[in-house]
Order: sequence, then structure tokens, then C-alpha cells
Amino acid sequence: MTDQNVVVDDEVEVLVVGGGPVGLTARALLERWGVEVLLVEKYRELSPFPRSRLVNVRSMEILRGLALDEKVAGAAFRPEFGSIRFRETLNSPDYAGADWVGVKTPIPESPVLGVVTTQDRLEPHLLGAAAAPVRFGSELIEVTEESDGVVAELLDHERGVRTHVRARYVLAADGATSTVRRLLDIGTEGPGAIADVTTVVFDADLDRWCAQHPAGVYFLAHGSLIPLYPEGGWAWLGPVPEATEDTDWRAYVTRLLDTPDDVPVNVLRVQHWEMKAFVAERFGHGRILLAGDAAHAVPVTGGLGMNAGLADVHNLCWKLAGVLRGWAAPGLLDTYEPERHPVAERTLRQAVANAQLLFQVQARRREQLGSGAPSSEQIELPWSERYFAQLGLILGVTYDSAAVLPDGSAPPEPDDPGTDYVPTARPGHRMPHFRLGPDRSSLDALGEWFTLFTPDPGAWKGQEAPSWPLRVETLPAEHTDACGLGPRGAVLVRPDGHVGARWPDGPPGDRAVREALAVITGH
Repeated sequence: MTDQNVVVDDEVEVLVVGGGPVGLTARALLERWGVEVLLVEKYRELSPFPRSRLVNVRSMEILRGLALDEKVAGAAFRPEFGSIRFRETLNSPDYAGADWVGVKTPIPESPVLGVVTTQDRLEPHLLGAAAAPVRFGSELIEVTEESDGVVAELLDHERGVRTHVRARYVLAADGATSTVRRLLDIGTEGPGAIADVTTVVFDADLDRWCAQHPAGVYFLAHGSLIPLYPEGGWAWLGPVPEATEDTDWRAYVTRLLDTPDDVPVNVLRVQHWEMKAFVAERFGHGRILLAGDAAHAVPVTGGLGMNAGLADVHNLCWKLAGVLRGWAAPGLLDTYEPERHPVAERTLRQAVANAQLLFQVQARRREQLGSGAPSSEQIELPWSERYFAQLGLILGVTYDSAAVLPDGSAPPEPDDPGTDYVPTARPGHRMPHFRLGPDRSSLDALGEWFTLFTPDPGAWKGQEAPSWPLRVETLPAEHTDACGLGPRGAVLVRPDGHVGARWPDGPPGDRAVREALAVITGH
């Protein structure tokens, strides 16, 4: 802990720790709310590594709210790369395949498509989405909680000096090995480290095997092959080989891909890393809150980890803004963990299941080959063709906390909660997407405010709530049934797009909206 008498060099409202996609998104969201933010990142620049393959439809909806969806999609792969292919080697035919739903073709449940891209292509867009200061090469090494804030001790690696920043709150998005989580002595639950992985980034002309059969990932008998950028570049991911110091990586990759010797492989970078799987026991302490991999790290299979982190800060940042601007009580922040912790646990279970199913496919193929089956023979996948999209998991998230007013209605019961999504405006659920106009979604009516959707705005006159940011949106009559509303009903949607309250038959009193907002925000 730092000395209580230290000299404070700077003061901000929120200190964000970690300059990955989650921290950068939090910085952009908080700035939209007018919150004074400082982001610190221990490395000297954005990550050069092409991690995080998938930005799913829910994350693209969040980025749409930041006016980033078109920019991110413009630097991503074409939609036809939203496929997954299984082969023994690259120089073999597909024996199985699947598609990411919501990536390859549009879906009626969302106004956007998810994209296949890489972290080093995504982060510059996130960095440019806000003007709040960022200190690269500045590592948090200690924190002290005070009655009205947090003092963080930072080490500037370039200058070799230590400085202190006082913040009203700290949002820690500093990764699976989170320093902040360690300083708070918060344990983790789950398998922990599950694999040692090597990533080899290389250039090679593989068009003869891939150009006519594009995919976001090729699962091979030994590792996975991933196209990095639309203009070229590849990465192989697999178990760390023995004697890595003596490995000829060019020959190693060539052998695993089973490509001819006349295809030159130019190895650019090799990285060894540890795949982790856990959920933090708590998502923070006092004024310090964890998000992203600092709160939950999941296997990469299925592309769930980064996307869950973006949903974390989308849930958290409006709550921080409300507390800092005085229209929410500090207790609103106590709803963050009850809402996001169950989602993290469910995501971890699904990501582990993804990995197990992947291994089943590969093992089944090896068994077929051992029995003499033709290499071109297809096998039955142990999941539905929608499996890797997980629409139920990413769009069907339901929150149950003091920031949601239940209306007594029963939740939908999809056949498979992981893959099936049933749109509903029931309190706690994501507000469904529907068209308000040719190019405008119901989700586009959301922003740095609460939104009251109603087919009859006149019935809700006099319900103004000047203490809270609130807008009224006319709901087209053709969508009232889908929202569970009568002709005078209304749905109150939180800034994170989740329904906070619903009145199917009209206002129960002239203070209904104000009373609901007071309960939701604890004000």
C-alpha cells in the first residue's frame, strides 16, 4: 500500500488500467458520458500481436453506438471468412465445417454483422474513438483505497520515475495476469492454466489451398491455421513444442501444413503464451472494479473472451457515469457483479465445452483415418451448424439485480439456451432489434440516456424525470406485440440496452417512470 502522505501528481474521475480492447472501449464509453478518464498501459504501444479473431454481433452493436462499426468492418475480412474448416493438413480436403452465425450472413435479430478481424487491427480504431489521455509505458504497481477515492502508484518505464494518481474509481482491465486483482488478493475459480500455446506469425502464398475455400480458422490435425489480414499474413497456433530454442520454425510450420518445399515460409514472429480458464471470485473491491480477462479468462475456442469483456464495460460505464454525475447512488455499482458474474461463469463453461467439442471432431477424424476411411469422407459434427455463434449466449443475456424491475412475466424457454435466442422485451433482457425506419434500428435510439419506448407518447406526458437523462421514442404499432405491450404500454431501456422496466397496459400512475428510475439507479 502507498503512503497516505504521498504527493499526488494528477487527479481524474476514472483511472482505466490496461490498454487492450476492453480498456480502450471503457475509455471511449466513459468519455461519451463526459467522464474524465486516464488510461495507463504498461507496454509502450498497442499490442502488435494478432489475437482475438472474432468481434461478435453484440460487440458490433456496442461499437455501432460508438460510431465504429463501419470502420472496424472496413478493415476486417469479407463475410465469407465467417466459416470454420477442419482438415488433416492444409494440403487436404475439408472433412467438416461450420459457420459463425451473425458473421457470414445477416441475421434478423441484429442490425449488424459480426466480423473476423485481429486485435492489432481493432485497437487503433478504439484508441482513436476518444481523446482522453493514454500513458503508454506506465505500469500500476500499487493502489490504496481512501474514503472518497483510490490512489494509484505508477511506474513510468521510459523515465524510470514513480508518480501517483488519485481517481474516484479504478477500472482494471489489465488482463488474465492482472496486477490489480493480485493487489486486491482476489482469487479465481476454474481450471486455471489449461495449455501452453505457441503462435507463429509468418508470410506465405497459400492461395492454392485457401483462396477458393476461405475461412476464419482452419483446424488442422496439429494446431490451427489462421489468416491474419485481408491483404495477407498467417498465424499457426498449437502446443508449445519441445526444445523451442532449437526449433527451425520455418521447417516446423512447413511440415505441419504439409505444403510443398517450393512454397517459401517467412517466419516473422514467435510467441509462447499460456491459455487460462477462470472466473474471479469477486469483480472488485470498493472503488476498484475488474473487467475483461482480469475478471474472467476463457479458452479462445469460439471467440467468446474479448466479447464478454466489451459487454462488461458496456454494463459498467453508464453506472460509473451515473454515480459520478449524481443521478445514481453509489449502490448502483453493486449491481455490476450480480449481473456480469453469472454471465462470466456461463461463458467459461461454454468456452470449455467448445474446446472439448473441437477435440472430439479431431479425435473422431483420426479414428476414421485409422480405420481406413477415405480422406474426403465427411463426418457428422457433434454440434448444430449454429454452434459457434452462440446467439443465446451473446444476445440472450439476462440480468437479475436491483437495477431491474421485474414485471412478473415468465422468461422465454429456448430449446438450447446457448445457441437459440428468443427476442423479448422482458425486464433484464437486451432490447430486441427492430426497424424504426429504413436505416434505423431500435438499438440506434439508445445512447447516453434511458429510453422510453411507447406506441402512445401522449399517454406518458407528465412522466418527465429531470433528474435523469431520459428520451421518449415512439414505438411503431407493428412492434407492440413483440415487446409485450398494449396500445398505451411502454418499455424503459437502460443505457446498456437492457430493459429496466415494462408497463404493458399504460402508466400505473403519474410518477411511474420517475419511481422506476429511482429504483434502478438507487437514487
